[in-house]
Amino acid sequence: MKTPYPELRLSDWQHTKDTLHLFLQVVGKIRLKLHPKNNHWWHVPFYVSVNGLTTGPIPVGHQLVEMEFNFHDHALHIVSNSGDQVVVHLADISVAEFLEHTLGGLKQVGFDVDIVARPYDIPHIDVESFAECHDYDTYNKAQVETMWKILVSVNGAFQAFRGQFNGKSTPVHLFWHHFDLALTWFSGKRAPERPNVSQVEREAYSHEVISFGFWFGDENLQEPAFYAYGFPAIDSVYQDALQPAEAFWNPDGGMALLKYNDIRTKDNPHMAILQFLESSYQAYAQHMDWDMDAFKVES
Repeated sequence: MKTPYPELRLSDWQHTKDTLHLFLQVVGKIRLKLHPKNNHWWHVPFYVSVNGLTTGPIPVGHQLVEMEFNFHDHALHIVSNSGDQVVVHLADISVAEFLEHTLGGLKQVGFDVDIVARPYDIPHIDVESFAECHDYDTYNKAQVETMWKILVSVNGAFQAFRGQFNGKSTPVHLFWHHFDLALTWFSGKRAPERPNVSQVEREAYSHEVISFGFWFGDENLQEPAFYAYGFPAIDSVYQDALQPAEAFWNPDGGMALLKYNDIRTKDNPHMAILQFLESSYQAYAQHMDWDMDAFKVES
């Protein structure tokens, strides 16, 4: 029986991951440009769909356009409410070509978009613009399908966990900034003002939050992992116990961590993920003095 939590080592798919990450940033910036602004940047991420990753319907005046990365046929589908559709295939194409074809495809369905066409905060990708990304053209279909299978399973666990909270919550969504699936809960209380931060950070952390997420690894942690953190940060939380036993605190990173490879072969990885999310929430919420009884969903 195939596991819903397959192995995917960062070193094995780094080149494909970089290409896909840049594809996501191109489409993510298009969504950012077109979609009316939502609080806390909720208008910029993707959502896990039955086919892959989708922007969801983007309202543009009296029209709608949706862009979906379909990992069954490995193509970006651009569809408008009028029924017009353009398909941009993902394999054997560079990021520079993908940018050209995607913007051209949008024009074909009636949307002329001008974006800031450069990578956003990917330290190891040292190029000034997507148009220069001719060398980023590796797309291994099997690796992408494995990535998506993992996202589908993790999304299911996060959706189940989200249903336990009766307060303000984000959707479960994937941010193209760091290529991470994320879920954030709010206490409703304002966070301290931080004058020397970017507009993005100021808006994202205007209120107290506890955030949970999953990402496939980066320069700091070379493997997939789950994370949780609270804002404003409270150092005393690092003394609390986490579950499952494999979870640990990373004070330097200001978060709780659970490595994907430590739980993916367990008898019940889904339950291990829920244990991590719940124990992280309990630790942060208590130290941040949240009204946990008010946020509890009655069974």
